[in-house]
Amino acid sequence: MRTTFRKPISPTERLAICLRYLATGDSYKTIASSYRVGISTVAGIVPEVCGAIWDSLVEEFMPVPTAAHWKEIAQSFWEMWQFPNCVGAIDGKHVLIQAPPHSGSQYFNYKGTFSIVLLAVVDARYLFRVVDVGAFGRSSDGGTLAASAFGAALRGDKLGLPEDALIPGAEHLGPMPHVFVGDEAFPLRRNLLRPYPGRDLTQPRRTFNSRLSRARRVVENAFGILAAQWRIYHRVIGVSPENADAIVKATVALHNFLRWNSPVAAPCPSEAIPIPALQNVGRVATNNATQEAIATREVFNTYFSSPAAAIPRTTVA
Repeated sequence: MRTTFRKPISPTERLAICLRYLATGDSYKTIASSYRVGISTVAGIVPEVCGAIWDSLVEEFMPVPTAAHWKEIAQSFWEMWQFPNCVGAIDGKHVLIQAPPHSGSQYFNYKGTFSIVLLAVVDARYLFRVVDVGAFGRSSDGGTLAASAFGAALRGDKLGLPEDALIPGAEHLGPMPHVFVGDEAFPLRRNLLRPYPGRDLTQPRRTFNSRLSRARRVVENAFGILAAQWRIYHRVIGVSPENADAIVKATVALHNFLRWNSPVAAPCPSEAIPIPALQNVGRVATNNATQEAIATREVFNTYFSSPAAAIPRTTVA
Protein backbone atom coordinates (compact mmCIF):
# COMPACT_ATOMS: atom_id res chain seq x y z
CA MET A 1 0.00 0.00 0.00
CA ARG A 2 1.34 3.43 -0.99
CA THR A 3 1.47 5.97 1.83
CA THR A 4 2.97 9.41 2.28
CA PHE A 5 5.86 7.80 4.16
CA ARG A 6 6.93 5.00 1.82
CA LYS A 7 6.43 3.34 -1.55
CA PRO A 8 4.89 -0.12 -1.64
CA ILE A 9 7.05 -3.18 -2.27
CA SER A 10 6.36 -4.11 -5.88
CA PRO A 11 5.02 -7.57 -6.84
CA THR A 12 8.29 -8.24 -8.67
CA GLU A 13 10.34 -7.57 -5.56
CA ARG A 14 7.99 -9.60 -3.38
CA LEU A 15 8.38 -12.55 -5.73
CA ALA A 16 12.16 -12.08 -5.73
CA ILE A 17 12.25 -12.11 -1.93
CA CYS A 18 10.22 -15.31 -1.77
CA LEU A 19 12.24 -17.10 -4.46
CA ARG A 20 15.48 -16.03 -2.78
CA TYR A 21 14.25 -17.59 0.47
CA LEU A 22 13.19 -20.84 -1.19
CA ALA A 23 16.24 -21.21 -3.42
CA THR A 24 18.92 -20.37 -0.86
CA GLY A 25 17.45 -21.19 2.52
CA ASP A 26 18.83 -17.90 3.84
CA SER A 27 17.36 -16.57 7.06
CA TYR A 28 14.74 -13.83 7.10
CA LYS A 29 17.36 -11.56 8.66
CA THR A 30 19.83 -12.07 5.81
CA ILE A 31 17.19 -11.52 3.15
CA ALA A 32 15.81 -8.46 4.92
CA SER A 33 19.29 -6.96 4.95
CA SER A 34 19.83 -7.71 1.26
CA TYR A 35 16.57 -6.09 0.16
CA ARG A 36 16.59 -3.35 2.81
CA VAL A 37 13.24 -4.26 4.28
CA GLY A 38 12.19 -5.28 7.74
CA ILE A 39 12.48 -8.84 9.02
CA SER A 40 8.78 -8.86 9.82
CA THR A 41 8.12 -7.69 6.25
CA VAL A 42 9.97 -10.69 4.85
CA ALA A 43 8.15 -12.95 7.32
CA GLY A 44 4.84 -11.69 5.94
CA ILE A 45 5.84 -11.78 2.28
CA VAL A 46 7.13 -15.36 2.11
CA PRO A 47 3.97 -17.28 3.12
CA GLU A 48 1.72 -14.88 1.23
CA VAL A 49 3.66 -15.24 -2.03
CA CYS A 50 4.00 -19.01 -1.53
CA GLY A 51 0.23 -19.23 -1.31
CA ALA A 52 -0.12 -17.15 -4.47
CA ILE A 53 2.39 -19.37 -6.32
CA TRP A 54 0.44 -22.49 -5.42
CA ASP A 55 -2.92 -20.99 -6.34
CA SER A 56 -1.58 -19.71 -9.67
CA LEU A 57 0.19 -22.90 -10.77
CA VAL A 58 -1.64 -25.85 -9.29
CA GLU A 59 -4.51 -26.10 -11.78
CA GLU A 60 -2.24 -26.02 -14.83
CA PHE A 61 0.83 -27.86 -13.58
CA MET A 62 -0.69 -30.28 -11.07
CA PRO A 63 -4.24 -30.91 -12.29
CA VAL A 64 -6.36 -33.57 -10.64
CA PRO A 65 -5.50 -36.69 -12.67
CA THR A 66 -8.20 -38.14 -14.87
CA ALA A 67 -8.34 -41.59 -16.46
CA ALA A 68 -6.59 -40.14 -19.51
CA HIS A 69 -3.80 -38.74 -17.34
CA TRP A 70 -3.35 -42.08 -15.57
CA LYS A 71 -3.06 -43.83 -18.95
CA GLU A 72 -0.38 -41.37 -20.08
CA ILE A 73 1.56 -41.92 -16.86
CA ALA A 74 1.29 -45.70 -17.24
CA GLN A 75 2.58 -45.47 -20.81
CA SER A 76 5.58 -43.41 -19.63
CA PHE A 77 6.45 -45.94 -16.92
CA TRP A 78 6.24 -48.72 -19.49
CA GLU A 79 8.45 -46.93 -22.01
CA MET A 80 11.04 -45.60 -19.56
CA TRP A 81 11.12 -48.15 -16.75
CA GLN A 82 9.47 -51.24 -18.31
CA PHE A 83 6.97 -51.52 -15.47
CA PRO A 84 3.49 -52.27 -16.85
CA ASN A 85 0.29 -50.58 -15.70
CA CYS A 86 2.15 -48.37 -13.21
CA VAL A 87 0.41 -45.05 -12.57
CA GLY A 88 2.86 -43.58 -10.08
CA ALA A 89 5.50 -44.09 -7.42
CA ILE A 90 4.53 -43.08 -3.89
CA ASP A 91 6.67 -42.11 -0.91
CA GLY A 92 6.87 -39.65 1.96
CA LYS A 93 9.53 -37.03 2.72
CA HIS A 94 10.12 -35.52 6.14
CA VAL A 95 10.54 -31.75 5.95
CA LEU A 96 12.42 -30.45 8.99
CA ILE A 97 10.74 -27.68 10.97
CA GLN A 98 11.37 -25.95 14.25
CA ALA A 99 9.44 -27.64 17.03
CA PRO A 100 6.10 -25.80 17.36
CA PRO A 101 5.29 -24.61 20.90
CA HIS A 102 3.07 -26.89 23.00
CA SER A 103 3.02 -29.55 20.26
CA GLY A 104 4.34 -32.37 22.41
CA SER A 105 5.57 -35.28 20.32
CA GLN A 106 3.21 -34.79 17.37
CA TYR A 107 5.93 -33.55 15.03
CA PHE A 108 8.74 -35.68 16.52
CA ASN A 109 9.76 -38.31 14.00
CA TYR A 110 11.69 -41.56 14.14
CA LYS A 111 14.88 -39.77 13.11
CA GLY A 112 14.83 -37.70 16.30
CA THR A 113 13.91 -34.44 14.58
CA PHE A 114 10.72 -32.43 14.14
CA SER A 115 9.02 -32.47 10.76
CA ILE A 116 5.95 -32.37 8.62
CA VAL A 117 5.44 -35.00 5.92
CA LEU A 118 5.24 -34.45 2.19
CA LEU A 119 3.43 -37.49 0.76
CA ALA A 120 3.74 -37.56 -3.01
CA VAL A 121 2.81 -39.57 -6.08
CA VAL A 122 5.38 -39.01 -8.85
CA ASP A 123 5.21 -40.00 -12.52
CA ALA A 124 7.98 -41.40 -14.72
CA ARG A 125 9.14 -37.87 -15.65
CA TYR A 126 9.73 -36.86 -12.00
CA LEU A 127 6.61 -34.70 -11.94
CA PHE A 128 4.51 -34.54 -8.79
CA ARG A 129 0.97 -35.60 -9.68
CA VAL A 130 -0.60 -35.84 -6.22
CA VAL A 131 0.69 -34.38 -2.94
CA ASP A 132 -0.50 -34.32 0.64
CA VAL A 133 1.37 -31.84 2.84
CA GLY A 134 1.35 -31.26 6.57
CA ALA A 135 0.94 -34.63 8.27
CA PHE A 136 2.58 -34.91 11.69
CA GLY A 137 6.17 -36.11 11.58
CA ARG A 138 5.45 -38.91 14.03
CA SER A 139 3.20 -40.60 11.44
CA SER A 140 4.56 -43.44 9.34
CA ASP A 141 4.24 -43.32 5.57
CA GLY A 142 1.48 -45.89 5.77
CA GLY A 143 -0.31 -43.92 8.47
CA THR A 144 0.03 -40.71 6.49
CA LEU A 145 -1.44 -42.41 3.44
CA ALA A 146 -4.34 -43.81 5.44
CA ALA A 147 -5.20 -40.38 6.87
CA SER A 148 -4.90 -38.50 3.56
CA ALA A 149 -7.62 -37.68 1.07
CA PHE A 150 -5.64 -39.60 -1.57
CA GLY A 151 -5.56 -42.68 0.66
CA ALA A 152 -9.30 -42.47 1.21
CA ALA A 153 -9.90 -42.18 -2.54
CA LEU A 154 -7.58 -45.13 -3.17
CA ARG A 155 -9.43 -47.31 -0.66
CA GLY A 156 -12.78 -46.23 -2.07
CA ASP A 157 -11.74 -46.78 -5.70
CA LYS A 158 -12.50 -43.13 -6.48
CA LEU A 159 -9.28 -42.11 -8.24
CA GLY A 160 -10.63 -42.75 -11.71
CA LEU A 161 -7.93 -45.29 -12.53
CA PRO A 162 -8.18 -46.99 -15.93
CA GLU A 163 -9.76 -50.39 -16.24
CA ASP A 164 -7.57 -53.47 -15.95
CA ALA A 165 -5.51 -53.96 -19.10
CA LEU A 166 -3.54 -56.71 -20.81
CA ILE A 167 0.23 -56.45 -20.97
CA PRO A 168 1.88 -56.96 -24.36
CA GLY A 169 3.57 -60.34 -24.43
CA ALA A 170 1.74 -61.55 -21.33
CA GLU A 171 -1.84 -61.72 -22.52
CA HIS A 172 -2.17 -65.18 -20.98
CA LEU A 173 -2.04 -63.61 -17.52
CA GLY A 174 -5.27 -61.77 -18.22
CA PRO A 175 -6.11 -58.13 -17.51
CA MET A 176 -3.94 -56.63 -14.78
CA PRO A 177 -4.87 -53.66 -12.57
CA HIS A 178 -3.19 -50.27 -12.72
CA VAL A 179 -1.02 -49.87 -9.64
CA PHE A 180 1.04 -47.48 -7.59
CA VAL A 181 4.42 -48.72 -6.34
CA GLY A 182 5.73 -48.02 -2.84
CA ASP A 183 8.26 -49.30 -0.36
CA GLU A 184 7.76 -51.63 2.59
CA ALA A 185 6.21 -48.87 4.73
CA PHE A 186 3.01 -48.98 2.68
CA PRO A 187 0.25 -51.59 2.83
CA LEU A 188 -0.30 -54.11 0.05
CA ARG A 189 -3.50 -53.40 -1.86
CA ARG A 190 -4.90 -54.34 -5.22
CA ASN A 191 -3.76 -50.98 -6.65
CA LEU A 192 -0.70 -50.52 -4.44
CA LEU A 193 2.28 -52.84 -4.69
CA ARG A 194 4.98 -53.18 -2.06
CA PRO A 195 8.01 -55.52 -2.01
CA TYR A 196 8.02 -59.00 -0.58
CA PRO A 197 9.32 -58.95 3.02
CA GLY A 198 12.00 -61.22 4.38
CA ARG A 199 15.56 -62.22 3.60
CA ASP A 200 15.43 -65.76 2.26
CA LEU A 201 13.41 -64.97 -0.84
CA THR A 202 13.06 -67.08 -3.94
CA GLN A 203 14.69 -65.83 -7.12
CA PRO A 204 11.34 -64.76 -8.67
CA ARG A 205 10.52 -62.70 -5.58
CA ARG A 206 13.96 -61.08 -5.57
CA THR A 207 13.42 -60.22 -9.23
CA PHE A 208 10.04 -58.70 -8.43
CA ASN A 209 11.51 -56.60 -5.59
CA SER A 210 14.29 -55.39 -7.85
CA ARG A 211 11.92 -54.36 -10.65
CA LEU A 212 9.57 -52.67 -8.20
CA SER A 213 12.50 -50.77 -6.68
CA ARG A 214 13.59 -49.69 -10.15
CA ALA A 215 10.21 -48.07 -10.82
CA ARG A 216 9.68 -46.82 -7.28
CA ARG A 217 12.88 -44.85 -6.97
CA VAL A 218 11.64 -42.17 -9.37
CA VAL A 219 9.88 -40.64 -6.36
CA GLU A 220 13.13 -40.58 -4.40
CA ASN A 221 14.85 -38.99 -7.41
CA ALA A 222 12.11 -36.36 -7.54
CA PHE A 223 12.64 -35.56 -3.86
CA GLY A 224 16.37 -35.25 -4.54
CA ILE A 225 15.79 -32.86 -7.44
CA LEU A 226 13.38 -30.83 -5.31
CA ALA A 227 15.86 -30.49 -2.44
CA ALA A 228 18.77 -29.70 -4.76
CA GLN A 229 16.87 -26.91 -6.50
CA TRP A 230 15.19 -25.43 -3.41
CA ARG A 231 17.78 -25.38 -0.67
CA ILE A 232 15.23 -24.41 1.95
CA TYR A 233 15.06 -28.20 2.41
CA HIS A 234 18.69 -28.20 3.61
CA ARG A 235 17.83 -26.35 6.81
CA VAL A 236 15.34 -26.47 9.64
CA ILE A 237 12.42 -24.30 8.55
CA GLY A 238 11.81 -21.93 11.46
CA VAL A 239 8.19 -21.03 10.77
CA SER A 240 4.80 -22.27 11.92
CA PRO A 241 3.56 -25.59 10.50
CA GLU A 242 0.91 -23.74 8.48
CA ASN A 243 3.54 -21.53 6.81
CA ALA A 244 5.79 -24.56 6.30
CA ASP A 245 2.91 -26.24 4.45
CA ALA A 246 2.64 -23.21 2.15
CA ILE A 247 6.40 -23.24 1.52
CA VAL A 248 6.42 -26.95 0.59
CA LYS A 249 3.41 -26.61 -1.71
CA ALA A 250 5.02 -23.64 -3.49
CA THR A 251 8.26 -25.53 -4.16
CA VAL A 252 6.34 -28.53 -5.49
CA ALA A 253 4.32 -26.32 -7.84
CA LEU A 254 7.49 -24.55 -9.02
CA HIS A 255 9.21 -27.92 -9.53
CA ASN A 256 6.44 -28.99 -11.90
CA PHE A 257 6.38 -25.57 -13.59
CA LEU A 258 10.08 -25.85 -14.43
CA ARG A 259 9.90 -29.46 -15.65
CA TRP A 260 6.44 -29.66 -17.23
CA ASN A 261 7.49 -29.13 -20.85
CA SER A 262 10.99 -30.53 -20.60
CA PRO A 263 11.69 -33.43 -22.99
CA VAL A 264 11.34 -36.93 -21.62
CA ALA A 265 14.89 -38.27 -21.39
CA ALA A 266 15.61 -41.96 -21.58
CA PRO A 267 17.10 -43.43 -18.39
CA CYS A 268 20.88 -43.49 -18.27
CA PRO A 269 22.59 -46.88 -18.09
CA SER A 270 23.03 -46.76 -14.31
CA GLU A 271 19.33 -46.00 -13.89
CA ALA A 272 18.28 -48.73 -16.28
CA ILE A 273 20.00 -51.64 -14.52
CA PRO A 274 17.77 -53.32 -11.93
CA ILE A 275 19.09 -52.86 -8.40
CA PRO A 276 18.75 -55.22 -5.43
CA ALA A 277 18.00 -52.50 -2.89
CA LEU A 278 14.73 -54.08 -1.76
CA GLN A 279 15.66 -57.74 -2.02
CA ASN A 280 16.14 -58.21 1.72
CA VAL A 281 13.55 -55.95 3.26
CA GLY A 282 12.09 -56.69 6.65
CA ARG A 283 8.52 -56.47 7.84
CA VAL A 284 8.34 -52.82 8.83
CA ALA A 285 4.66 -51.98 8.60
CA THR A 286 1.51 -53.87 9.48
CA ASN A 287 0.32 -55.49 6.27
CA ASN A 288 -3.11 -57.04 6.57
CA ALA A 289 -3.46 -57.58 2.85
CA THR A 290 -6.54 -59.00 1.20
CA GLN A 291 -6.40 -62.17 -0.85
CA GLU A 292 -7.08 -60.07 -3.94
CA ALA A 293 -4.07 -57.85 -3.21
CA ILE A 294 -1.83 -60.86 -2.61
CA ALA A 295 -3.04 -62.44 -5.84
CA THR A 296 -2.34 -59.22 -7.77
CA ARG A 297 1.25 -59.13 -6.56
CA GLU A 298 1.68 -62.79 -7.49
CA VAL A 299 0.52 -62.07 -11.05
CA PHE A 300 3.08 -59.28 -11.38
CA ASN A 301 5.66 -61.61 -9.84
CA THR A 302 4.89 -64.20 -12.50
CA TYR A 303 5.16 -61.60 -15.25
CA PHE A 304 8.56 -60.27 -14.16
CA SER A 305 9.98 -63.79 -14.12
CA SER A 306 8.87 -64.41 -17.70
CA PRO A 307 10.84 -63.68 -20.91
CA ALA A 308 8.24 -61.05 -21.83
CA ALA A 309 9.46 -58.84 -18.97
CA ALA A 310 13.13 -58.81 -20.03
CA ILE A 311 14.57 -55.30 -20.28
CA PRO A 312 15.70 -54.53 -23.84
CA ARG A 313 19.47 -54.53 -24.20
CA THR A 314 19.28 -51.11 -25.88
CA THR A 315 17.98 -49.78 -22.55
CA VAL A 316 20.81 -51.06 -20.41
CA ALA A 317 23.64 -50.63 -22.88
